[in-house]
Amino acid sequence: MTETTDQVTVGLTKSSRDLQSARHVLTIEADAISQLHQSLDGKFIEALDLISKSTGRVIVSGMGKNGHIGNKIAATLASTGTPAQFVHPGEASHGDLGMITKNDTVLCLSNSGSTKELSDIIAYTRRFDIPLIGIVGKLDSTLGRRADVALVLPAAPEACPMGLAPTTSTTMTLALGDALAVALLERQGFDSSQFHVFHPGGNLGSSLIKVSDIMHTGDAVPLVGGETLMSDALIEISTKSFGCVAVTDDAGTLIGVITDGDLRRHMGPELLNKKTRDVMTENPQTISSRALAGEALAQMNSTGFNGITCLFVTEGKDIQGIVSVHDCLRSGVM
Repeated sequence: MTETTDQVTVGLTKSSRDLQSARHVLTIEADAISQLHQSLDGKFIEALDLISKSTGRVIVSGMGKNGHIGNKIAATLASTGTPAQFVHPGEASHGDLGMITKNDTVLCLSNSGSTKELSDIIAYTRRFDIPLIGIVGKLDSTLGRRADVALVLPAAPEACPMGLAPTTSTTMTLALGDALAVALLERQGFDSSQFHVFHPGGNLGSSLIKVSDIMHTGDAVPLVGGETLMSDALIEISTKSFGCVAVTDDAGTLIGVITDGDLRRHMGPELLNKKTRDVMTENPQTISSRALAGEALAQMNSTGFNGITCLFVTEGKDIQGIVSVHDCLRSGVM
């Protein structure tokens, strides 16, 4: 019994130390991000200006752990409307400098500022007058001195207990890259429709699909006039397979809809001889083609709308199309 108790005690002690270590890392890095937040100044604006004036791409480069961070920064920039590409500094020295043009802006990452593998890229930008931005830990370094704009990271300790493994410094670099990407996004007025162009796949892509992307238009839309006999309206409902039909006036303006519920309420021997105007529900729920498909699905699922399975898509009162719950689900919207 004693041995088992001792084992549990040792296990709890190890778990406690592990959690303490993890929280210590997060505290150090959170403090560093806070320092970075306070250190932002006009140099950050200068960096944004350089990138904004560029007619080419942002070429991101870094060695080691900063190379991995650079890849992520380039991907974030590209996906938020700022064309970007990562160029490995080692490969750059063996021909990939040709990927960098005079229209580009180069973003180099180096905590020491003296990473020897970056020297050829730095020299190349100076030779051809290509704008160079450095994210660097030391202003008095090769990168810090030679960059057109140096974004200097606060002197925060690495979270590694030996102070050797890039941890805090790479976290700050990544956060600063995100800050650049989002600030540029907002400058450019980059919106969700543009974002969807770059993110068509997965859950993110599905969440940005618009009604206009999945709605049915033209002859596929079930339509009848207000004076149409219900016998003809039923044929339209059956033929178009949406379980409903839009009712329009002489100008083609939506004035109501007829659904299965309306048919049940008016069921009787005289139904087929009635006019659609007498059976329809006025002021039906509609949706804009600019709305997200997720909004359409939420509206159809709302208990306030009694589980509607289709919505007519309108601009004002003009019918543009129809969208069903099945269209939303097929497109991946949940």
